[in-house]
Amino acid sequence: MKKIRRICAMMLIITMIASLAACGNQKPSGRGEPNSTPGANNNSDAPVELVVYSQLANYSGEQQGWFAKLLLEKFNAKITIIPDNDGVFDTRMEAGTLGDIVVFGSTGNDYKRAVKSGMLLDWNKYNLLDNHGTYIRDNMGTALKSNKNLTSTITEGESDALYGFGHSVASSSDSHEQFFYTWDIRWDLYKKLGYPVVKDLDDLVTLFEQMKQLEPTDENGNPTYAVSLWPDWDGNMVMYVKAFATAYWGYDEFQLGVYDADTGTMHDALEKDGPYLTSLKFFNTLYQKGLLDPNSMTQTFSEMIEKLKSGGLFFSIFNYAGSLQFNTDAHLSAGKYMYTMVPENAVPLCYGMSPYGGNRVWTIGANTEHPELCMDIINYLCTPDGYMELLYGPKDVTWYYDEKGRACFTELGEKCQNDKDTPMTEAEAGKYAGGAFHDGECQINNATWSSSELNPNTTGDTYDSKYWRSIINRIDYDIQQDWVDYTGADSIASYMEKLKYKVAPATEYNEAEQDDDFELIWKQVTTCIVDYSWKAIYAGSDGEFNYYVNQMISTANAYGYEKCKQWSFDEAAKRHALEEAEREKNKTN
Repeated sequence: MKKIRRICAMMLIITMIASLAACGNQKPSGRGEPNSTPGANNNSDAPVELVVYSQLANYSGEQQGWFAKLLLEKFNAKITIIPDNDGVFDTRMEAGTLGDIVVFGSTGNDYKRAVKSGMLLDWNKYNLLDNHGTYIRDNMGTALKSNKNLTSTITEGESDALYGFGHSVASSSDSHEQFFYTWDIRWDLYKKLGYPVVKDLDDLVTLFEQMKQLEPTDENGNPTYAVSLWPDWDGNMVMYVKAFATAYWGYDEFQLGVYDADTGTMHDALEKDGPYLTSLKFFNTLYQKGLLDPNSMTQTFSEMIEKLKSGGLFFSIFNYAGSLQFNTDAHLSAGKYMYTMVPENAVPLCYGMSPYGGNRVWTIGANTEHPELCMDIINYLCTPDGYMELLYGPKDVTWYYDEKGRACFTELGEKCQNDKDTPMTEAEAGKYAGGAFHDGECQINNATWSSSELNPNTTGDTYDSKYWRSIINRIDYDIQQDWVDYTGADSIASYMEKLKYKVAPATEYNEAEQDDDFELIWKQVTTCIVDYSWKAIYAGSDGEFNYYVNQMISTANAYGYEKCKQWSFDEAAKRHALEEAEREKNKTN
């Protein structure tokens, strides 16, 4: 399978190199000093074709739909997305071009290699930031400084070049992000069961068994399940398993384990009865009871979402894989609802707002022929209206500001948010018509501002539409009112704030570089953990589960697990020191 992936990756890169060569027949913007006018590098009739290599993308090919039309209208540009499939980064490094716009999934080894190899463009070169990134320059200063500090660390003080900024930037660290782990369940089924008390994981399993009895098949006649996983985003461990530990114990998924930001304690992945292995057993229990989708290991995220939309799942720890997809007008009018219900013993984690930005970095490739255009586009995505368009579609078509300065959805925009398969018809979407709303969503899959950041073009709304004043207290269906009446909360935020939860402060932490030998050990160990974790999830008995866990431990140890564990513990100590310093700074402020 890995050989096939590498072959596919090579074919993809060869195709893109050929495409770039073809683009070379167009008049280039030149590598000299850019023009000072945004978009001035692209005043010809033919659209400029840019390659966006995004390690966060779940899509390959040319951007489609309304976002493609926005880029064409504003910049006369088209973008083609290259995702980070197996071997793609190495192949593009060897080819000498990562892309025009480059988005990294972390500031780990790939990012460090790109910096050291001169594969990224310094945004101060040719006064690029001053001429084409003025909104970023004027409003994201701390995040930019953090990136320069990271460059200095990577190059051991030889350079402080500015290569970009991390995702989800906030203007201050005074508060925390909105809750990410929202524990969405089928509230209508929970209501039918009489709102049973759910204290712990055992109670949760019992609840799912009862829901399965109430609704054994979905709207298409297929079997229902409590939860469905997907392998697309697995990294050092199985993503959903480690994320569940974060949602339940409040330990952040970190390196090769999970980390308690309150105490600095690191729980490694193979800790006996530790959070990761306990979470692993939870999902195996669901599988043994017929409550875990048996296609979890082989399906894509999109395939999982389709099952959710048809009522095939009862639960998700994430709102983006739960309520935000399920709660369509059709479901709500039928009395079906997915919303938050947190077990009493759970202590979810939320994240401190970060003026430094996160570790998913927006950059520009050093060899792009269109540095000004790349900078213009990234800068646009950082402006208030540009970020709103990235999130919700074209201004005044799917959303607008009312006379009170509130962010509001149009009728079309509301339909699109309730059901992203809503067609963008010419009658409603005008020049942005074509396909469904979902088809046109930006496939780069990265954020610029924190969703909890205030939009300065409003009189008090954040970028997160769930908390817009035009929406937050609106009840359109009886089942929504039932949740409000039972919980005594008017929003997820007010509900979650009443619970026990933990906050991981934002810092300038960046992981240490791994040398080639250690990187190989790390890859072998983490691949072993992911592969055996999936085998353990699918174990048909407790004895088989224990067998696979023991095999995972012995094999990982043979590869050098202890070295990886110690490295993770050392990184946790660095992180905790920075978090403690941040807490002290906030106290004095």
